[in-house]
Amino acid sequence: MAISRVSICLLALFLFISSPRFISAEAAAAEEEAAKAPESVLTLDHTNFHDTIKKHDFIVVEFYAPWCGHCKSLAPEYEKAASLLSSHDPKIVLAKVDGNEESNKALATEFEVQGFPTLKIVRDGGKNIQEYKGPREADGIVEYLKKQVGPASAEIKSTEDASTLITDKKVSVVGVFPKFSGEEFENFMSLAEKLRSDYDFGHTLDAKLLPRGGAVTGPTIRLLKPFDELFVDSQNFEVAAMEKFLDESSVPLVTLFNKDPNNHPYVIKFFNSPNAKAMLFLNFSVELADGIKSKFQEVAKAQKGKGVSFLMGDLEASEGAFQYFGLKQEQVPLIIVQNSDGSKYLKANLEADQIAPWIKEYMEGNAKPFKKSEPIPEVNNEPVKVVVADSLQYVVFASGKNVLLEFYAPWCGHCQKLAPILEEVALEFQSDPDVIIAKLDATANDFPTDQFDVKGYPTMYFKSSAGIVVQYDAIIRGRKETCFKLEEKLVERHISSRLEFNG
Repeated sequence: MAISRVSICLLALFLFISSPRFISAEAAAAEEEAAKAPESVLTLDHTNFHDTIKKHDFIVVEFYAPWCGHCKSLAPEYEKAASLLSSHDPKIVLAKVDGNEESNKALATEFEVQGFPTLKIVRDGGKNIQEYKGPREADGIVEYLKKQVGPASAEIKSTEDASTLITDKKVSVVGVFPKFSGEEFENFMSLAEKLRSDYDFGHTLDAKLLPRGGAVTGPTIRLLKPFDELFVDSQNFEVAAMEKFLDESSVPLVTLFNKDPNNHPYVIKFFNSPNAKAMLFLNFSVELADGIKSKFQEVAKAQKGKGVSFLMGDLEASEGAFQYFGLKQEQVPLIIVQNSDGSKYLKANLEADQIAPWIKEYMEGNAKPFKKSEPIPEVNNEPVKVVVADSLQYVVFASGKNVLLEFYAPWCGHCQKLAPILEEVALEFQSDPDVIIAKLDATANDFPTDQFDVKGYPTMYFKSSAGIVVQYDAIIRGRKETCFKLEEKLVERHISSRLEFNG
């Protein structure tokens, strides 16, 4: 199931894996030290990528961007892991690709890279590609990858084997069989190979060795989990049915998000779901928290199977989500629902007995949409006009003017390089009442994604006085290593041609 772009953005902010951020002094020092050491990580690009992949039965590829803070934090850990694994048998190779480089973007597209850093496990010379879903520190990377090159499913012969595989921190899947042969067993082993990066698999001849659940009659798949009913069985060994069983059974009724990294795999599954996402944020340590969480759990149970997934987030761990949604701490306890199309609905400062009625209101289509917006500027007399979500309709669509609109991010180096050029263009057209040069902070304001397809920063759109909206792609065509070096005349020529076209 492909994860939606809006979910990618929010997941990145929840888990702090793909949105740029400031780097600590310790991380910066580690990065500098790593840069001095010989590299154990292979550097690949479009010229050698596929040839290199074909040579290896097992290789991990990191797609990164030079500006990405999380990539910089990962770099010394990834390099250390590569060094530790360099003598492992069988061979485990770690590689990296600059996915932001124009010439490598086809590779990023081929491997469905939607954020940085993205890590892929590539097996059998490129025939089998899986998401890397392990830790991001060196020792954790090493331990995880060693398991990935071992058997896809471990045989359980004793209670000690079972306790090694099955813990109270993760989901495990065990196939119980009368013998290790036959169609059911073969299908199970094929599934284990396919989904080995998602679950820990085991197989046994004796269900009594497992810590939960009793004896079974006939071949059985037992999923053991640290939440809800703790274990669930299935005896349908069709591959598609097994995948569906694991997918549905391995997600908590209510996903918990706090600072415990053991919960992160469930958060990833939560955002991978195509369902609408209802998220409760509150301070877990306050006196009234237990009552609110209990009511939320009841509502989630009542709405199970109706296209909505539920999550509870501790305020202490939710800074990224609050930034993404434009929320304030004084609004908690709150519930925000996000649909797959990005539309959002908010109930702030709620009480426990308001949860069920408000969710019912949302389910019936009567909840009022919520839009994130910075305040409309009281003074907006600079050459490049500031547009926010609440002024987008008026300035861009209803003005009747030709508008060149930049979608930018404050942290984006490309945007910073473009700023003085855009300022010059705005000054050139300042006396023309029919032209507006404007910018919108896309990290702080919502905008209609069906009209503006913003996949990176800066992205620019031109809206003609006749109402035609087109992406201004000259910047993309002119992207070089020097990061969006755009000639002023190129912009002027493009705008002038649009003005002439619209007469």
